[in-house]
Amino acid sequence: MSDSVQQQRRVTIRPSSFGSLPNLMEVWYYRDLLVQLARRDIQSRFRQSIFGVGWAVITPLLTTLIYTVIFSVFIRVDTSPVPYPVFVFTALIPWLYFSASLTKVSASVVAGGPLLSKVFFPRLVLPLSALVVAGVELMIHMVVLLGVMAIYGYWPGGAILALPFFVAYTLLTTFAVGIWLAALNVRFRDVGMLVPFLLQTWMYLCPIIYSVEMVPERFRALYCLNPMVGAISGFRWCLAGAAEPNWMMMGISCLGMLVVLMGGLIYFRHAQDQFADII
Repeated sequence: MSDSVQQQRRVTIRPSSFGSLPNLMEVWYYRDLLVQLARRDIQSRFRQSIFGVGWAVITPLLTTLIYTVIFSVFIRVDTSPVPYPVFVFTALIPWLYFSASLTKVSASVVAGGPLLSKVFFPRLVLPLSALVVAGVELMIHMVVLLGVMAIYGYWPGGAILALPFFVAYTLLTTFAVGIWLAALNVRFRDVGMLVPFLLQTWMYLCPIIYSVEMVPERFRALYCLNPMVGAISGFRWCLAGAAEPNWMMMGISCLGMLVVLMGGLIYFRHAQDQFADII
């Protein structure tokens, strides 16, 4: 009997002081809950769907097809030597992850309201689990891209070794913006209404259907401050062999992203004590 009894872990809950960061070790202790929440969301996303996981394949393919018809047939955008479908698809991979994750992360705390009021767990688990859900679709999109590149006989070069850096950069950028929106959405539900409009506007400020080189030189430094410009340019460079990103601007974007991330974590930690009461 004594062998089967495990020691109970005692948790002391104290009010947070402003400026403190979330306890990441506590999040690690509740990693099983994070995995279960992510698995539940993945299953519910494709349950009662005719195509199921196939939507993760259909969506980028149809989007690529539409952009290809419009911007390589009707309005010609020069992307040589990269075929336009490959050019667009490599940009859609980080953007689709960013847009899907940001929507889920911003709504994660409000959606987890019933759970928040019943049991204790690190509130940071909710937005982190939302990142994992979109990550599954990201991997599917990468596989589909290989098929598109095979059709055109176009394969990535040695720059693909830098791809993990840009994947991590995209993930952290998404989390940095999403953690602010998740905390603010609890108190101001207008945030949930704002996110779709924000993403629609943000998409046109990213080099998805056009290249960074098409932006006038005098505006390019300001344009590259958009963190998703670096992510999209990096994916396109790694996978399609397009122009190399501006590393100085990437460094500035990384520093800005880290500042936003640290500020978001501090605000989330300060606001999380009132989540259950407000929801």
